[in-house]
Amino acid sequence: MKKKDHRHKVSTVEPGSIAEELGIEPGDFLLAVNDQEIEDIFDYHYLINEEYLTVLIEKPDGEQWELEIEKEFEDDLGMEFENGLMDDYRSCHNKCIFCFIDQMPPGMRETLYFKDDDSRLSFLQGNYVTLTNMSEHDIDRIIRYHLGPINVSFQAMNPKLRCQMLHNRFAGEALKKVDRLYENGIEMNGQIVLCKGVNDGEELRYSIEALGKYMPVLQSVSVVPVGLTKFREGLYPLEPFNKEDAGEVLDMIEHYQKIFYEKYGIHGIHAGDEWYLLAERELPEAERYDGYIQYENGVGMLRSLIDEVEEELALREKDESISHTISIATGYSAAPVLRQLADRVQEKYPNVYTEVYPIVNHFFGERITVAGLLTFQDLKEQLLEKNLGERLLLPSTIVKSDEDLFLDDYRVGDLETALQTPVNIVKSSGRAFVEALLMEDGEVRHSQIGEVNKYE
Repeated sequence: MKKKDHRHKVSTVEPGSIAEELGIEPGDFLLAVNDQEIEDIFDYHYLINEEYLTVLIEKPDGEQWELEIEKEFEDDLGMEFENGLMDDYRSCHNKCIFCFIDQMPPGMRETLYFKDDDSRLSFLQGNYVTLTNMSEHDIDRIIRYHLGPINVSFQAMNPKLRCQMLHNRFAGEALKKVDRLYENGIEMNGQIVLCKGVNDGEELRYSIEALGKYMPVLQSVSVVPVGLTKFREGLYPLEPFNKEDAGEVLDMIEHYQKIFYEKYGIHGIHAGDEWYLLAERELPEAERYDGYIQYENGVGMLRSLIDEVEEELALREKDESISHTISIATGYSAAPVLRQLADRVQEKYPNVYTEVYPIVNHFFGERITVAGLLTFQDLKEQLLEKNLGERLLLPSTIVKSDEDLFLDDYRVGDLETALQTPVNIVKSSGRAFVEALLMEDGEVRHSQIGEVNKYE
Protein backbone atom coordinates (compact mmCIF):
# COMPACT_ATOMS: atom_id res chain seq x y z
CA MET A 1 0.00 0.00 0.00
CA LYS A 2 1.31 3.45 -0.90
CA LYS A 3 2.40 5.45 2.12
CA LYS A 4 0.30 8.54 2.73
CA ASP A 5 2.05 11.84 2.03
CA HIS A 6 2.00 13.97 5.18
CA ARG A 7 3.51 17.04 3.50
CA HIS A 8 1.12 19.99 3.66
CA LYS A 9 1.46 22.81 1.14
CA VAL A 10 1.21 26.34 2.52
CA SER A 11 -1.28 28.44 0.56
CA THR A 12 -1.16 31.77 2.41
CA VAL A 13 0.99 33.43 5.08
CA GLU A 14 -0.56 36.19 7.17
CA PRO A 15 1.37 39.50 7.04
CA GLY A 16 3.19 40.20 10.30
CA SER A 17 2.72 36.63 11.52
CA ILE A 18 5.27 34.33 13.12
CA ALA A 19 5.39 32.34 9.87
CA GLU A 20 6.26 35.43 7.82
CA GLU A 21 8.96 36.48 10.29
CA LEU A 22 10.55 33.04 9.92
CA GLY A 23 10.62 33.27 6.13
CA ILE A 24 7.86 30.72 5.46
CA GLU A 25 6.23 31.43 2.10
CA PRO A 26 3.27 30.15 0.04
CA GLY A 27 4.40 27.05 -1.80
CA ASP A 28 6.49 25.76 1.12
CA PHE A 29 5.58 22.42 2.72
CA LEU A 30 5.03 21.73 6.41
CA LEU A 31 6.58 18.34 7.24
CA ALA A 32 6.41 18.09 11.04
CA VAL A 33 5.83 19.89 14.32
CA ASN A 34 7.93 18.78 17.31
CA ASP A 35 9.23 15.86 15.22
CA GLN A 36 5.68 14.56 14.66
CA GLU A 37 4.12 14.18 11.22
CA ILE A 38 0.84 16.04 10.81
CA GLU A 39 -2.05 13.77 9.91
CA ASP A 40 -4.61 16.55 9.57
CA ILE A 41 -5.80 19.88 10.97
CA PHE A 42 -6.52 18.28 14.39
CA ASP A 43 -2.86 17.38 14.87
CA TYR A 44 -1.68 20.77 13.61
CA HIS A 45 -3.78 22.89 15.97
CA TYR A 46 -3.05 20.65 18.93
CA LEU A 47 0.72 20.55 18.39
CA ILE A 48 1.21 24.29 17.80
CA ASN A 49 -0.52 25.17 21.08
CA GLU A 50 2.82 25.24 22.89
CA GLU A 51 5.18 28.03 23.95
CA TYR A 52 8.25 26.26 22.58
CA LEU A 53 8.18 24.16 19.41
CA THR A 54 10.15 23.16 16.35
CA VAL A 55 8.68 23.26 12.85
CA LEU A 56 10.16 21.39 9.90
CA ILE A 57 9.60 23.20 6.59
CA GLU A 58 10.57 22.03 3.09
CA LYS A 59 11.18 24.62 0.38
CA PRO A 60 10.06 23.97 -3.23
CA ASP A 61 13.68 23.15 -4.18
CA GLY A 62 13.80 20.41 -1.53
CA GLU A 63 15.84 22.33 1.07
CA GLN A 64 14.59 21.64 4.61
CA TRP A 65 14.50 24.21 7.43
CA GLU A 66 14.12 23.27 11.08
CA LEU A 67 12.76 26.34 12.83
CA GLU A 68 12.71 26.83 16.59
CA ILE A 69 9.83 28.95 17.80
CA GLU A 70 9.13 30.66 21.12
CA LYS A 71 5.67 32.20 21.38
CA GLU A 72 2.67 32.72 23.63
CA PHE A 73 0.62 29.62 24.36
CA GLU A 74 -2.13 29.15 21.73
CA ASP A 75 -0.70 31.88 19.44
CA ASP A 76 -1.28 30.90 15.83
CA LEU A 77 1.65 30.66 13.43
CA GLY A 78 -0.27 32.57 10.75
CA MET A 79 -0.29 30.17 7.83
CA GLU A 80 -3.06 28.38 5.98
CA PHE A 81 -2.84 25.30 3.82
CA GLU A 82 -3.90 24.35 0.32
CA ASN A 83 -6.23 21.73 1.79
CA GLY A 84 -8.17 23.23 4.70
CA LEU A 85 -8.43 19.89 6.48
CA MET A 86 -4.82 18.99 5.64
CA ASP A 87 -6.30 15.67 4.51
CA ASP A 88 -8.90 14.30 2.07
CA TYR A 89 -12.52 15.10 2.83
CA ARG A 90 -14.55 12.09 3.92
CA SER A 91 -17.75 11.50 2.02
CA CYS A 92 -20.89 9.99 3.48
CA HIS A 93 -21.42 6.24 3.04
CA ASN A 94 -25.02 6.26 4.27
CA LYS A 95 -28.15 6.32 2.15
CA CYS A 96 -30.42 8.24 4.51
CA ILE A 97 -34.12 8.20 3.68
CA PHE A 98 -34.29 11.96 4.35
CA CYS A 99 -31.10 13.03 2.55
CA PHE A 100 -31.65 16.39 0.84
CA ILE A 101 -28.84 15.88 -1.67
CA ASP A 102 -30.63 12.81 -3.05
CA GLN A 103 -33.59 15.13 -3.78
CA MET A 104 -31.58 17.62 -5.83
CA PRO A 105 -32.28 18.10 -9.52
CA PRO A 106 -29.47 17.44 -12.02
CA GLY A 107 -27.44 20.21 -13.58
CA MET A 108 -26.49 22.23 -10.48
CA ARG A 109 -22.90 23.04 -9.49
CA GLU A 110 -20.85 19.99 -8.57
CA THR A 111 -20.08 20.99 -4.98
CA LEU A 112 -23.79 20.83 -4.08
CA TYR A 113 -23.82 17.08 -4.67
CA PHE A 114 -20.96 16.23 -2.29
CA LYS A 115 -22.17 14.41 0.83
CA ASP A 116 -19.76 14.97 3.69
CA ASP A 117 -19.71 12.98 6.91
CA ASP A 118 -16.41 14.22 8.30
CA SER A 119 -16.06 14.74 12.05
CA ARG A 120 -13.37 17.38 11.46
CA LEU A 121 -15.90 19.57 9.64
CA SER A 122 -18.11 19.26 12.71
CA PHE A 123 -15.51 21.10 14.77
CA LEU A 124 -14.41 23.52 12.06
CA GLN A 125 -17.72 24.39 10.37
CA GLY A 126 -20.45 23.06 12.66
CA ASN A 127 -21.50 20.23 10.31
CA TYR A 128 -23.49 17.34 11.75
CA VAL A 129 -21.99 13.84 11.49
CA THR A 130 -23.57 10.40 11.88
CA LEU A 131 -20.50 8.82 13.57
CA THR A 132 -20.66 5.92 11.08
CA ASN A 133 -17.57 7.27 9.33
CA MET A 134 -15.50 7.60 12.52
CA SER A 135 -12.89 5.02 13.50
CA GLU A 136 -11.75 4.24 17.02
CA HIS A 137 -8.57 6.16 16.10
CA ASP A 138 -10.72 9.23 15.40
CA ILE A 139 -12.48 8.89 18.75
CA ASP A 140 -9.16 8.43 20.55
CA ARG A 141 -7.78 11.64 19.02
CA ILE A 142 -10.90 13.64 19.89
CA ILE A 143 -10.58 12.46 23.49
CA ARG A 144 -6.81 13.04 23.62
CA TYR A 145 -7.08 16.55 22.20
CA HIS A 146 -10.33 17.15 24.13
CA LEU A 147 -12.00 18.64 21.06
CA GLY A 148 -15.50 19.93 21.22
CA PRO A 149 -18.26 20.40 20.75
CA ILE A 150 -18.97 17.73 18.17
CA ASN A 151 -22.31 17.90 16.36
CA VAL A 152 -24.01 14.53 16.04
CA SER A 153 -26.80 13.64 13.62
CA PHE A 154 -28.74 11.21 15.82
CA GLN A 155 -32.09 10.82 13.98
CA ALA A 156 -33.17 7.95 16.26
CA MET A 157 -31.84 6.32 19.43
CA ASN A 158 -33.51 3.03 18.58
CA PRO A 159 -30.51 1.22 17.00
CA LYS A 160 -32.63 -0.86 14.62
CA LEU A 161 -34.59 2.16 13.43
CA ARG A 162 -31.40 4.19 13.01
CA CYS A 163 -29.98 1.46 10.76
CA GLN A 164 -33.14 1.63 8.64
CA MET A 165 -33.16 5.42 8.42
CA LEU A 166 -29.47 5.68 7.49
CA HIS A 167 -29.59 2.51 5.38
CA ASN A 168 -26.41 1.40 7.11
CA ARG A 169 -26.25 -1.79 9.17
CA PHE A 170 -23.57 -0.24 11.40
CA ALA A 171 -25.56 2.92 12.22
CA GLY A 172 -26.99 1.50 15.45
CA GLU A 173 -23.61 0.24 16.65
CA ALA A 174 -22.16 3.72 15.99
CA LEU A 175 -24.24 5.11 18.86
CA LYS A 176 -21.84 3.40 21.29
CA LYS A 177 -19.29 6.05 20.32
CA VAL A 178 -21.54 8.59 22.06
CA ASP A 179 -20.95 6.72 25.32
CA ARG A 180 -17.18 7.15 24.97
CA LEU A 181 -17.50 10.83 24.16
CA TYR A 182 -19.84 11.35 27.13
CA GLU A 183 -17.63 9.41 29.55
CA ASN A 184 -14.67 11.58 28.58
CA GLY A 185 -16.55 14.87 28.88
CA ILE A 186 -16.53 15.75 25.18
CA GLU A 187 -19.26 18.34 24.66
CA MET A 188 -21.85 17.44 22.05
CA ASN A 189 -24.82 18.93 20.24
CA GLY A 190 -27.38 16.81 18.46
CA GLN A 191 -29.91 16.89 15.67
CA ILE A 192 -32.98 14.85 14.82
CA VAL A 193 -34.44 15.21 11.33
CA LEU A 194 -38.03 14.20 11.95
CA CYS A 195 -39.79 12.04 9.35
CA LYS A 196 -43.54 11.55 9.62
CA GLY A 197 -44.51 8.01 10.56
CA VAL A 198 -40.86 6.97 10.99
CA ASN A 199 -39.04 8.54 13.95
CA ASP A 200 -41.81 10.75 15.34
CA GLY A 201 -44.43 9.93 17.98
CA GLU A 202 -43.27 7.33 20.50
CA GLU A 203 -39.96 6.89 18.72
CA LEU A 204 -39.26 10.59 19.23
CA ARG A 205 -40.21 10.27 22.89
CA TYR A 206 -37.82 7.32 23.27
CA SER A 207 -35.01 9.26 21.55
CA ILE A 208 -35.49 12.35 23.73
CA GLU A 209 -35.43 10.30 26.93
CA ALA A 210 -32.37 8.33 25.79
CA LEU A 211 -30.52 11.52 24.82
CA GLY A 212 -31.44 13.17 28.12
CA LYS A 213 -29.12 10.73 29.90
CA TYR A 214 -26.14 12.37 28.17
CA MET A 215 -27.00 15.90 29.33
CA PRO A 216 -25.50 18.33 30.16
CA VAL A 217 -22.38 17.03 28.31
CA LEU A 218 -24.84 16.83 25.44
CA GLN A 219 -25.64 20.54 25.43
CA SER A 220 -28.56 20.59 23.03
CA VAL A 221 -30.61 18.59 20.55
CA SER A 222 -32.61 20.22 17.77
CA VAL A 223 -35.63 18.62 16.16
CA VAL A 224 -36.22 19.84 12.61
CA PRO A 225 -38.78 18.68 10.02
CA VAL A 226 -37.53 16.78 6.98
CA GLY A 227 -37.27 18.87 3.83
CA LEU A 228 -39.12 17.30 0.90
CA THR A 229 -38.50 18.45 -2.66
CA LYS A 230 -40.43 17.43 -5.78
CA PHE A 231 -37.46 15.31 -6.91
CA ARG A 232 -38.17 12.22 -4.76
CA GLU A 233 -38.92 9.69 -7.46
CA GLY A 234 -37.59 6.28 -6.43
CA LEU A 235 -36.85 7.41 -2.87
CA TYR A 236 -38.44 6.34 0.42
CA PRO A 237 -42.05 7.60 0.53
CA LEU A 238 -42.21 10.45 3.04
CA GLU A 239 -45.13 12.79 3.71
CA PRO A 240 -45.05 16.39 4.94
CA PHE A 241 -46.14 17.32 8.46
CA ASN A 242 -49.34 19.33 8.94
CA LYS A 243 -50.45 21.85 11.56
CA GLU A 244 -51.77 19.19 13.94
CA ASP A 245 -48.55 17.17 13.66
CA ALA A 246 -46.48 20.25 14.43
CA GLY A 247 -48.56 20.94 17.53
CA GLU A 248 -47.95 17.42 18.82
CA VAL A 249 -44.21 17.72 18.23
CA LEU A 250 -44.10 21.03 20.11
CA ASP A 251 -46.15 19.67 23.02
CA MET A 252 -43.68 16.81 23.45
CA ILE A 253 -40.60 19.02 23.17
CA GLU A 254 -41.93 21.63 25.59
CA HIS A 255 -42.83 18.87 28.08
CA TYR A 256 -39.25 17.59 28.13
CA GLN A 257 -37.78 21.10 28.19
CA LYS A 258 -39.32 21.58 31.63
CA ILE A 259 -37.95 18.25 32.86
CA PHE A 260 -34.43 18.88 31.57
CA TYR A 261 -34.37 22.44 32.88
CA GLU A 262 -35.26 21.32 36.38
CA LYS A 263 -32.65 18.54 36.26
CA TYR A 264 -29.75 20.14 34.36
CA GLY A 265 -30.43 23.86 34.20
CA ILE A 266 -30.71 23.69 30.40
CA HIS A 267 -33.75 23.11 28.19
CA GLY A 268 -31.79 20.57 26.19
CA ILE A 269 -34.27 19.75 23.44
CA HIS A 270 -35.24 22.46 20.94
CA ALA A 271 -37.76 22.77 18.11
CA GLY A 272 -36.76 24.33 14.80
CA ASP A 273 -38.56 27.59 14.00
CA GLU A 274 -40.51 25.85 11.22
CA TRP A 275 -42.55 23.88 13.76
CA TYR A 276 -43.90 27.07 15.36
CA LEU A 277 -44.73 28.61 12.00
CA LEU A 278 -46.47 25.42 10.84
CA ALA A 279 -48.42 25.08 14.11
CA GLU A 280 -49.22 28.82 14.02
CA ARG A 281 -47.97 29.19 17.58
CA GLU A 282 -46.07 32.02 19.23
CA LEU A 283 -42.31 31.58 19.28
CA PRO A 284 -40.69 30.81 22.66
CA GLU A 285 -39.07 33.56 24.71
CA ALA A 286 -35.33 34.06 24.23
CA GLU A 287 -34.39 32.37 27.51
CA ARG A 288 -35.72 29.04 26.29
CA TYR A 289 -33.07 28.83 23.55
CA ASP A 290 -30.17 28.44 26.03
CA GLY A 291 -28.08 31.16 24.42
CA TYR A 292 -29.18 30.22 20.86
CA ILE A 293 -26.81 27.28 20.84
CA GLN A 294 -28.65 25.77 17.82
CA TYR A 295 -29.06 29.07 15.96
CA GLU A 296 -27.24 27.94 12.81
CA ASN A 297 -29.58 24.95 12.64
CA GLY A 298 -32.65 27.18 12.31
CA VAL A 299 -33.54 27.17 16.01
CA GLY A 300 -34.32 30.60 17.44
CA MET A 301 -33.42 32.66 14.38
CA LEU A 302 -36.83 34.33 14.26
CA ARG A 303 -37.06 35.01 18.00
CA SER A 304 -33.59 36.54 17.93
CA LEU A 305 -34.52 38.72 14.95
CA ILE A 306 -37.78 39.89 16.54
CA ASP A 307 -36.10 40.82 19.82
CA GLU A 308 -33.19 42.56 18.09
CA VAL A 309 -35.55 44.65 15.95
CA GLU A 310 -37.46 45.71 19.07
CA GLU A 311 -34.20 46.62 20.83
CA GLU A 312 -33.04 48.66 17.85
CA LEU A 313 -36.34 50.51 17.51
CA ALA A 314 -36.36 51.29 21.23
CA LEU A 315 -33.18 53.33 20.71
CA ARG A 316 -34.78 55.47 17.98
CA GLU A 317 -37.18 58.41 17.92
CA LYS A 318 -40.16 58.64 15.61
CA ASP A 319 -39.16 60.24 12.31
CA GLU A 320 -41.53 61.25 9.50
CA SER A 321 -38.81 62.81 7.33
CA ILE A 322 -37.61 59.50 5.90
CA SER A 323 -39.83 58.55 2.98
CA HIS A 324 -39.45 55.71 0.49
CA THR A 325 -40.82 52.37 -0.63
CA ILE A 326 -38.78 49.21 -0.34
CA SER A 327 -39.44 45.50 -0.86
CA ILE A 328 -38.47 42.18 0.75
CA ALA A 329 -38.57 38.74 -0.88
CA THR A 330 -38.38 35.64 1.29
CA GLY A 331 -39.70 32.13 1.72
CA TYR A 332 -43.35 31.49 2.53
CA SER A 333 -42.71 30.35 6.10
CA ALA A 334 -40.95 33.49 7.34
CA ALA A 335 -42.94 36.04 5.32
CA PRO A 336 -45.58 36.72 8.05
CA VAL A 337 -42.87 37.42 10.62
CA LEU A 338 -41.05 39.83 8.29
CA ARG A 339 -44.36 41.53 7.51
CA GLN A 340 -44.91 41.99 11.26
CA LEU A 341 -41.44 43.46 11.71
CA ALA A 342 -41.81 45.80 8.73
CA ASP A 343 -45.03 47.10 10.31
CA ARG A 344 -43.19 47.72 13.59
CA VAL A 345 -40.59 49.77 11.72
CA GLN A 346 -43.35 51.77 10.04
CA GLU A 347 -44.79 52.71 13.45
CA LYS A 348 -41.61 54.73 14.07
CA TYR A 349 -41.12 55.74 10.42
CA PRO A 350 -44.65 56.26 9.02
CA ASN A 351 -43.46 57.13 5.51
CA VAL A 352 -41.31 54.01 5.04
CA TYR A 353 -43.46 51.57 3.07
CA THR A 354 -42.41 47.94 2.75
CA GLU A 355 -43.82 45.29 0.45
CA VAL A 356 -43.13 41.72 1.58
CA TYR A 357 -43.28 39.12 -1.19
CA PRO A 358 -43.42 35.42 -0.21
CA ILE A 359 -41.84 33.41 -3.01
CA VAL A 360 -43.24 30.01 -4.00
CA ASN A 361 -40.42 27.52 -4.50
CA HIS A 362 -41.23 26.10 -7.93
CA PHE A 363 -37.62 24.98 -8.38
CA PHE A 364 -37.56 22.47 -5.51
CA GLY A 365 -41.31 22.21 -5.02
CA GLU A 366 -43.93 24.08 -3.01
CA ARG A 367 -43.26 22.02 0.12
CA ILE A 368 -39.95 23.86 0.50
CA THR A 369 -40.82 27.15 2.20
CA VAL A 370 -37.52 28.41 3.63
CA ALA A 371 -35.65 31.37 2.14
CA GLY A 372 -32.33 29.55 2.06
CA LEU A 373 -33.50 27.29 -0.77
CA LEU A 374 -34.89 29.94 -3.10
CA THR A 375 -33.31 30.35 -6.50
CA PHE A 376 -32.66 33.16 -8.96
CA GLN A 377 -35.18 31.65 -11.35
CA ASP A 378 -38.09 31.75 -8.90
CA LEU A 379 -37.16 35.21 -7.64
CA LYS A 380 -36.96 36.63 -11.14
CA GLU A 381 -40.16 35.05 -12.41
CA GLN A 382 -42.29 36.04 -9.41
CA LEU A 383 -40.92 39.55 -8.88
CA LEU A 384 -40.64 40.73 -12.50
CA GLU A 385 -43.92 42.65 -12.57
CA LYS A 386 -44.01 43.64 -8.89
CA ASN A 387 -43.58 47.08 -7.36
CA LEU A 388 -40.15 46.70 -5.78
CA GLY A 389 -39.64 50.30 -4.74
CA GLU A 390 -36.17 51.76 -4.47
CA ARG A 391 -34.52 48.48 -3.42
CA LEU A 392 -35.19 44.78 -3.09
CA LEU A 393 -33.97 43.20 0.15
CA LEU A 394 -33.03 39.51 0.38
CA PRO A 395 -32.04 37.57 3.53
CA SER A 396 -28.39 36.53 3.63
CA THR A 397 -29.34 32.83 3.80
CA ILE A 398 -30.44 33.03 0.18
CA VAL A 399 -26.90 33.26 -1.22
CA LYS A 400 -23.69 31.32 -0.69
CA SER A 401 -21.98 32.47 2.51
CA ASP A 402 -18.74 33.67 0.92
CA GLU A 403 -20.09 35.16 -2.31
CA ASP A 404 -23.28 36.55 -3.88
CA LEU A 405 -24.20 33.31 -5.65
CA PHE A 406 -27.66 31.73 -5.77
CA LEU A 407 -28.17 27.95 -5.68
CA ASP A 408 -28.78 27.85 -9.43
CA ASP A 409 -25.44 29.56 -10.14
CA TYR A 410 -26.73 33.05 -10.95
CA ARG A 411 -25.38 36.07 -9.11
CA VAL A 412 -27.06 38.97 -7.34
CA GLY A 413 -26.01 41.23 -10.19
CA ASP A 414 -27.94 39.00 -12.59
CA LEU A 415 -31.09 39.53 -10.52
CA GLU A 416 -30.56 43.29 -10.43
CA THR A 417 -30.27 43.34 -14.20
CA ALA A 418 -33.31 41.12 -14.68
CA LEU A 419 -35.51 43.17 -12.31
CA GLN A 420 -33.96 46.57 -13.10
CA THR A 421 -33.78 47.19 -9.35
CA PRO A 422 -30.88 47.40 -6.88
CA VAL A 423 -30.71 44.32 -4.63
CA ASN A 424 -29.35 44.33 -1.09
CA ILE A 425 -28.39 41.19 0.85
CA VAL A 426 -29.31 41.73 4.52
CA LYS A 427 -27.46 40.08 7.37
CA SER A 428 -29.41 38.12 9.99
CA SER A 429 -29.62 40.74 12.73
CA GLY A 430 -32.26 43.14 13.93
CA ARG A 431 -30.04 46.16 13.49
CA ALA A 432 -29.18 45.17 9.91
CA PHE A 433 -32.89 44.66 9.18
CA VAL A 434 -33.89 48.11 10.48
CA GLU A 435 -30.97 49.85 8.75
CA ALA A 436 -31.80 48.10 5.47
CA LEU A 437 -35.45 49.19 5.61
CA LEU A 438 -34.34 52.75 6.32
CA MET A 439 -31.61 52.54 3.63
CA GLU A 440 -28.97 53.48 6.21
CA ASP A 441 -26.71 50.50 5.67
CA GLY A 442 -24.84 51.83 2.65
CA GLU A 443 -24.38 48.33 1.23
CA VAL A 444 -26.56 48.60 -1.84
CA ARG A 445 -24.91 47.28 -4.97
CA HIS A 446 -24.30 49.63 -7.87
CA SER A 447 -24.87 47.39 -10.87
CA GLN A 448 -25.47 48.63 -14.38
CA ILE A 449 -29.24 48.59 -14.19
CA GLY A 450 -29.48 49.98 -17.70
CA GLU A 451 -27.95 46.86 -19.30
CA VAL A 452 -30.02 44.80 -21.70
CA ASN A 453 -31.90 42.16 -19.71
CA LYS A 454 -30.58 38.96 -21.23
CA TYR A 455 -32.79 36.77 -19.02
CA GLU A 456 -36.13 37.82 -20.43
